[in-house]
Amino acid sequence: MKSLLGSIIFAGMFMPALAQPQAPRGGSNSFSFIDYQKSFPRPSEAMQRKADTLQKQFEAKKLKWPAKYIYIRSFKYDSQLEVWVKNELKEQFQLFKTYRVCALAGTLGPKRMEGDYQVPEGFYYINEFNPKSNYYLSLGINYPNVSDKMLSDSLRPGSEIYIHGSCVTVGCIPIRDEQIDELYILAAYAKDQGQDFIPVHIFPIRYNVDRSVKYLENLTKDDPGLKKFAARLEDAYDYFDKYKQLPVVMIDDKGEYLVNEVPPKKMKELPEEKLVIKRPPMEHRTRNVGMLVASVHQWPQYPGGASAFAKYLEQLGNDMTAWLPKGINKAYVQVEFIVDKDGVPVNFKVLKSVKDGEDFNDELIVRMEKMGTWQPALLNDKPVAKKIVQTITVEAKK
Repeated sequence: MKSLLGSIIFAGMFMPALAQPQAPRGGSNSFSFIDYQKSFPRPSEAMQRKADTLQKQFEAKKLKWPAKYIYIRSFKYDSQLEVWVKNELKEQFQLFKTYRVCALAGTLGPKRMEGDYQVPEGFYYINEFNPKSNYYLSLGINYPNVSDKMLSDSLRPGSEIYIHGSCVTVGCIPIRDEQIDELYILAAYAKDQGQDFIPVHIFPIRYNVDRSVKYLENLTKDDPGLKKFAARLEDAYDYFDKYKQLPVVMIDDKGEYLVNEVPPKKMKELPEEKLVIKRPPMEHRTRNVGMLVASVHQWPQYPGGASAFAKYLEQLGNDMTAWLPKGINKAYVQVEFIVDKDGVPVNFKVLKSVKDGEDFNDELIVRMEKMGTWQPALLNDKPVAKKIVQTITVEAKK
């Protein structure tokens, strides 16, 4: 931690500051981080399989391989993780690829204690490469940082937060195995060339997406502390969005983030009708399931059983009222999905919904994909995939 944090004077206050990535080390280096990673089976196999493909993807985007600097930012609500790259400190970052975060624990807001299942929000860096992860490959981030230590539970703030494979989570950022190996390789090459602190910024939402902003506003309308926290993160988002360079992020004596040279929020001065930004279509969880059986000896079981599923559907219906199209106060929505033989719900499809409800339907699927893993259906004591059709009541409270 001491190698990352310095001390500065800002606005008459003493504050620690999050430093920017260091420049590459000069001269020869007898120790190669890439060679070290190749000594482990999983990174070695991943590099043999993916390095050439990544290089061709870089060439197609007119990027120089390998990147000396990478920057990772993740958006919890939008379930996305971006990888930005460049080769000189003064260059602007360029977007290389966006991965889908395939599972999410907790809700929006920072992590504040061990066992809260929250994904952290804030400004971090990669502090560990784990080639023997229980989740294929993983990249650790330095949670808790200085801000977290000041604002979280003093005895049990939590730890061991990773970006990893296997598509399961209790507070980390999971992507698919074929994606984490790419990210692991990119990060390893950047570290090999001298980027000791690979930045990882975790935001609650994409602040330029209309529906995401609306969700955050609903969530924080009665929580001024969370609203202020999200606004500070937005400052960093706005800075990078304008300059494609990392902002200088500081921490005041209360543990709160401060972002230097925040650009003015011009969009908020525009007429309301010009603020509508369509959220890009979400990539939903789909599989080639194969044969579906009509009858089973045991139906799929939601975690906690039928009563827990009923409570889940009731809460889902209440949460979705904010997304009903204007003028509609009640809807009966029919959704079809498949509980695969490993218990993962996939292939969601809205059969009946409200008029002009494209955004509503997309949001409903996004939420239902996060419901967790079921006990799969059984046929002759063997797990099988089973289709389920479920009606959800969405009614605005009077």
